[in-house]
Amino acid sequence: MAMQPRAVRTRQDLIRSAAVVFERAGFADASIAAISSGAGVSNGALHFHFRNKRALGEAVELAASQTLVHITGRVPLRHPSPLQLLVDTSQVLAECLLHDPVLRAGFSLASDATWQGRINLWEEWQDWVQLMLIVARERDVLIPEVVIEEAVLAITSIVAGFEVLSRIGAEWTSRSAVTGFWRLMLPQLAGPETAATLLPEGTDCPFSARDWELAETYGAA
Repeated sequence: MAMQPRAVRTRQDLIRSAAVVFERAGFADASIAAISSGAGVSNGALHFHFRNKRALGEAVELAASQTLVHITGRVPLRHPSPLQLLVDTSQVLAECLLHDPVLRAGFSLASDATWQGRINLWEEWQDWVQLMLIVARERDVLIPEVVIEEAVLAITSIVAGFEVLSRIGAEWTSRSAVTGFWRLMLPQLAGPETAATLLPEGTDCPFSARDWELAETYGAA
């Protein structure tokens, strides 16, 4: 039986409130009272939707993972510009980290020592970045000196920094901040001719689905 619209809204409000509290206090110190208060419902209403705090953590984690999958999509083997897609996706991710508390909480839970979840958003992001760089290498876009594992570590680390700094202020995860990283990084990944065609600020119109065979994908998402 489908949930009534009001129940759906209440559940969504609880997940969002839990995300805010988890991010602020950490999972261990987050209280049911604070979560229910943030959602504007009683503790009893919270327990109607979620058995306990762990169930809330799992719901936040799952919602954040679904958002990340929506941002990244699968890894297309025949994308005409895999490095540009990597830049574009990181720009979107940084913007979403700034505005989406559930996504931020999903990443923060993944690095919370008191939380043992089934999903690790950092691993999901790292796997997607690695597969995109593998596609770039197979398309002879990367310069020979690039060690994919090192590049993946650098890109994952900078996004981790954006996730932390997004809690401080918008300027830390602004498009210009992400652009500055890619302006430094792209010449280390691609040769001069290829790098000159890439836009570190990202593209306004990503390549459409018809530009590559979507059936040929790695299963990263």
